[in-house]
Amino acid sequence: MSDTLEGQVYSEDRGAVRWLILDRHETRNGLSLPVVERLAALVDAAQADAAVRALVLFGAGGSYCSGLDLKGAYNLVATGGVAVDDGLALFQRLVFAIQRITKPTIAAVDGAAVGFGCDLALGCDLRIASARARIGSTFARIGLMPDGGGTLFLQQLVGRAKALELIYEARLLDADEALALGLFNKVWPQDGFEAAVQAYALSLASGPPLALAAAKRAVLGADGTLERTLALEGEGQRSLLRSADFLEGVQAFVQKRPADFRGR
Repeated sequence: MSDTLEGQVYSEDRGAVRWLILDRHETRNGLSLPVVERLAALVDAAQADAAVRALVLFGAGGSYCSGLDLKGAYNLVATGGVAVDDGLALFQRLVFAIQRITKPTIAAVDGAAVGFGCDLALGCDLRIASARARIGSTFARIGLMPDGGGTLFLQQLVGRAKALELIYEARLLDADEALALGLFNKVWPQDGFEAAVQAYALSLASGPPLALAAAKRAVLGADGTLERTLALEGEGQRSLLRSADFLEGVQAFVQKRPADFRGR
């Protein structure tokens, strides 16, 4: 499968892993409104496709995503070409799409992820970075605040005080600092980065899709209370115990072979 939007957004299936690739070199993969709308539609399409078992978001050309395409957005707002509320709604639709997909999502960060690009990475389940990656909630540099869920995602990952520090200072973190803070899950060498991410994503894609989806729902749906957490875990586990994947997992364990999970 290969879809394009004026050569700027690609959807590519690599086995059971779908890659969504930004390719806007002139803007360091900045986001126009049509690109945001297309990305949201592609995430929704990945959710609907049973053959897709994991999703990778990637920026080509040495940049992950520079956030909003400022020049284009300024011209639209200044000329009345788009209402601010309408533009925000498109960006929020993309954030909701990424949060709602039940399959593992990976932000493959090779280069800078700044502004909404930072939020886009933080909204994924996992962030794997190359050694040259950088990340920062840089909205304050242009008189704005995070608007892609960043105030929540940062707080969940690094705590309230550190989240506010990162937002106030609006600085870029290198890969090692981001890894130490927990913003990146892994940092791998730049050479062979795409292939390494693909191998890792395939390993997740071979896992039990029902179990991974149920665990993701519990993690994202918990409100910090044990009562809510146990309710979500119980709901998921009751369903999983009745699944064919559970029987396959037990049989594979007894027979000492890899399990063949089918999502049933």
